[in-house]
Amino acid sequence: MTVIEHINQAKDTIISFEILPPLKGKGITAIYEHLDPLMEFKPSFINVTYHRSETMFKKKPDGTFEKVEVRKRPGTVAICAAIMNHYKVDAVPHLICGGFTKNETEDALIDLNFLGVDNLLIIRGDAPKNEAFFEPEPGGHRYAIDLMKQVASMNNGIYLEEDLKGVVKTKFCIGIAGYPEKHFEAPNMETDLSFLKAKVDSGAEYIITQMFFDNQKYFDFVKRCRDAGITIPIIPGLKPITTKKQLTVIPRTFYVDIPSDLANEIIKCKIDDEVAQVGTEWLTEQSRELKKFGVPVLHYYTLGKPRVIANVVRSI
Repeated sequence: MTVIEHINQAKDTIISFEILPPLKGKGITAIYEHLDPLMEFKPSFINVTYHRSETMFKKKPDGTFEKVEVRKRPGTVAICAAIMNHYKVDAVPHLICGGFTKNETEDALIDLNFLGVDNLLIIRGDAPKNEAFFEPEPGGHRYAIDLMKQVASMNNGIYLEEDLKGVVKTKFCIGIAGYPEKHFEAPNMETDLSFLKAKVDSGAEYIITQMFFDNQKYFDFVKRCRDAGITIPIIPGLKPITTKKQLTVIPRTFYVDIPSDLANEIIKCKIDDEVAQVGTEWLTEQSRELKKFGVPVLHYYTLGKPRVIANVVRSI
């Protein structure tokens, strides 16, 4: 089923989760051990992130350094297939611009279509860690909307090789990312919303937001979207804070604010177990308020903390 079908058929707010592929060298059991504590909640779908390759310099025996490209978290396509087979739950792979050519993207889409994957989340992706600005792969996409248009073309039976005969149309349900506190590269919220609206007009069917810790930011974002003519479902993305270090890491990495009330409670904590308790309680109240607001889905970024997420979902 597509994400939209799950939403339309639901009588109440549904649950979904997002996971990272394990680091290279780990097995699929790492995914099952992560998801097993969450499956009692019968998630409607599970997102799997995609990761570009990174440039590393390895020292050679002669003392010089060799530049190599390494993908630390491969396996998104295979993990989606494993999740669907093992749990009988729909998987939503992320598809990114960074590190992929248009032909490599098309090959990935063909693989996903063969596997019966019906859903995608389209994002541009970040710049490599050692680079200040995003640059597309030669022959790749610079913007998420261009990647989206490639998927939409395949949904219409248009492949990169225009002379193909008897082509099969794909049926991907396309999701995109939204930023309640603005994408950090956008000059202002109005510009950011105009880019979002362009993606919706090009065929996006649902939005999943960046994490936020103040529900009012989400409520304001939804209103701005509706005022701009964006009518598709807007799914809130949620994450618990579980360590003191995250007070500085999350704002720096994801460009989101942490409310004063939450930050002050975390600062009072002496150990991370206390932080996790505060973060769990905060996320629980967030979830309850959002559910009361009538959000279509509560989407949890699990990021290595499945039992914390399980405690939250169980309590609501």
